[in-house]
Amino acid sequence: MADAPAISQLHDLRYRLEYLGLRILIGLVRLFPIDVAGSISAKLWRLIAPYNRRHSRALANLERAFPDKTPEEREGIALRMWENLGRVMVETMNIDRLLKEPDRLHVTNGHVIARYKDKMGPVLIVTMHMGNWELGMWPITLAGVKPGGVYRLVKNPYVDRYLRAQRQDLYPGGLFGSRHAPGKEEGQKTARVIMDYVRQGGRLGFISDLYDAQGIEVPFFGYPAKSMPIAAMIARRVGARIWIGRCVRIGKRACFDVNVNELPIPRTNNQAEDIRNITAAIQRHFEFWIRENPDQFMWSNRRWS
Repeated sequence: MADAPAISQLHDLRYRLEYLGLRILIGLVRLFPIDVAGSISAKLWRLIAPYNRRHSRALANLERAFPDKTPEEREGIALRMWENLGRVMVETMNIDRLLKEPDRLHVTNGHVIARYKDKMGPVLIVTMHMGNWELGMWPITLAGVKPGGVYRLVKNPYVDRYLRAQRQDLYPGGLFGSRHAPGKEEGQKTARVIMDYVRQGGRLGFISDLYDAQGIEVPFFGYPAKSMPIAAMIARRVGARIWIGRCVRIGKRACFDVNVNELPIPRTNNQAEDIRNITAAIQRHFEFWIRENPDQFMWSNRRWS
């Protein structure tokens, strides 16, 4: 886990003020029922987000992924995406409350988890930015499997500490932080830490749909995209299973369907080719699910070079 860097008094003051502002915002949001606050946030995000430069990136990504759709159709997908992200923001501030309401969760293929709960061995649970990805691990946690997770470190240490504490019940196996844009050396260090965790029988979840400058080029919507190979590397080297999952919002409330499938792991004499094939299979799975619910995927992230 990454060590917190030393910060100056001026930076510390700024971080404390940012943290105070965040806690005030969270306090205001939590005055409302979750679904009411989610609807308000969704409308605000739909109204404001098109003026953000990320809206242009989302439209460019949608044009590449869905060239057969009209500009109006792609604009509609992007606006509904922002609505979903507005709801995700509110739900992230209420994770502790959501975890106390398991009736908000439906699990497709839940028998997979039940079947292997007590004898699954090391497992990697790979998800993507769809629906509310923060809750993609919920059914694994409910089953008593005690998963860990990899998350992106927040620069502000007070905010980072708060967000980690909020996710503690969702990731009882612990959280492993990685930088926003790690260099090769730091990326390798993170990979070694989490590989050791999985090798010792840990169950680890992480999001694997982002552009990775150090990644492997595999097809994504028909175009080569540098993709994160770490799940494939760990699974291939330590003999872990890969479960691939998605979290889809049901309607316009904080209710979700989580779908979990096991991904076959090839083990030939060519380890590098096996890792490439596993990485490609993960992205194919993501693409298939995204085509079913394109307005719940985060198109504003960078995906292609």
